[in-house]
Formats: sequence, structure tokens, C-alpha cells
Amino acid sequence: MKKKTALILGATGLVGKALLQQLLDSDDYAVKVLARRSSGISHPNLEEHLVDFDRLPEWARLIQGEVLFIAMGTTRRKAGSKEAQYKVDYTYPYEVAKKAASAGFKHCVLVSSIGANARSRLFYLRIKGELEEALKGLHFPRLTILRPSLLTGEREERRWMEELAAVWMPGLIRIFPGLSSRRPIPGSVVARAMRKAVEGKDTDAFKVFEGAEIFHLAGDAGEK
Repeated sequence: MKKKTALILGATGLVGKALLQQLLDSDDYAVKVLARRSSGISHPNLEEHLVDFDRLPEWARLIQGEVLFIAMGTTRRKAGSKEAQYKVDYTYPYEVAKKAASAGFKHCVLVSSIGANARSRLFYLRIKGELEEALKGLHFPRLTILRPSLLTGEREERRWMEELAAVWMPGLIRIFPGLSSRRPIPGSVVARAMRKAVEGKDTDAFKVFEGAEIFHLAGDAGEK
């Protein structure tokens, strides 16, 4: 059976690294990774390219395939400034997606954020919303957006506030069931949902999943 060619942005992050491993484990994909640093993974189905995202014309020819997975993002603290964060969270993924759309990619799957809104007063939610709106304008045959709440899992850097929130949020949700959409979600579950969005029977041109919908899509509705 012919393998699908998938291109991943953000393969060294929490969700992207889990997605990369899952795609390689399935043996159904030929996987391309565009990244600033190596994932550290070696596999016969993996083609990894270390690139300078500020110099896209030099490597735009590498943007070939059928499915684009975008799990790219950072924090202002890690990026060093709002401007640098904007590049990672919006500019780079949008520019690659624009090339992918013109190259004939059939499906784009984006990890966004719960609360994403291009008109939000919160910088992080605003840029996530802006990226969603921009991708809609590229007219991929299929566009799937996942808006997870707090992501949990092992990261290379410690994020104390997220770790604390992951501890007390389940208790709050038990007291206030209306907060269930804010339920923390493992990065590996989001990755599995990204894969299921491509492999499932749903063929909607545009679909958004958030909160419990992501667990259901991943087949982990009962996972805590």
C-alpha cells in the first residue's frame, strides 16, 4: 500500500514529537520534518531537514506531500519577545502552509488553542486565532483545527504554572462541571487526534474540535 506523505512542523515539541513517533510506528506514512533542530529520531520512513525559517525560499522545494501537520508554537518567555513569539506561532507556520496549499496538499491539521480568537485582547489567543483565519483563506481541500486546553506531558523545559494548573484543574472541574472544556489533555492524545482526523471517515472540508471532542476523536474519551 502506498504510504501517505506527511509534513510536520513542530516535531520537537510536546505534541509534535508524539505525533512523529505515532506516524512512524504506524508504518503508513513517509514523514518529512522541517525543524530548527533535530528530533533525535532515526527511521527509514523519516526525512528530516534542519532549516532556517527566516530563509524559506532556500528550502521551499522541500514542501511536498499530502498532509500538513502544524504543531508549532512557543511561549513569550522562551522566544524572548512578542515579536519572536509571533514569528514562531504565526509567520512560520503560515508561510509554510501557503506553500503547501499551492503545492497541492490535500489536508492541513492545526493544533491551535482553546479560546483562540483573532480579536482577543490576549496576545497568545489572538495570534492563534489569526493563524486559524489565515489558514481558512488558503482553501485547503480539508482543514482540521484542534483547540486543546492545558497540555500535559514531559517537556524539555519546566512550565511551573502549567504543572500546577494540571494538578488543581481536575478538582475544579468536579466542583464546576461547566469547566469540563478546560480539562487538561496529554500531548500524546492530541497527537493521536491529529492522526485520526486524517485517517477517519469524516471528510468535512472544515472542522474544529475542542475540549472533550478531542478526547473522543482520539478514542480516549475516558482518559484522565
